Amino acid sequence: MVDRILDGAKTVAVVGLSDIPDRPSHYVALYLRERGYRIIPVNPVLREVLGEKSYGSLTEVPGGADLVGVFRKSDAVPGIAEEAIRIGAKYFWMQEGVVNEQAREILAAARIPVVMDRCMKKELEIRGR
Repeated sequence: MVDRILDGAKTVAVVGLSDIPDRPSHYVALYLRERGYRIIPVNPVLREVLGEKSYGSLTEVPGGADLVGVFRKSDAVPGIAEEAIRIGAKYFWMQEGVVNEQAREILAAARIPVVMDRCMKKELEIRGR
């Protein structure tokens, strides 16, 4: 499933993207962009990250996103999952340390593939990308 998601996604909405370079959300998003993914920052306290306009929520992102990547606390994920469904996301990824079974169930009911507690950057590196 990881390969299917990494191959199938072109746009990644990064929920919780930080403007602090040593934060995982920042360097993972930068790595994804360097590998050809379009990054869409979702962080209500920032206007811009990595030269891209930041949105307050997934539902504000014009045109949606293929993949929703989550860098937030685990208890915030069910609401993000519901927004991902509303925008028609194809895939959902909870970064390392982010685990929420309720969100997985919400997304499974909508038939959206989910990866939980894994790093997109590490998965791409393992695959030589």
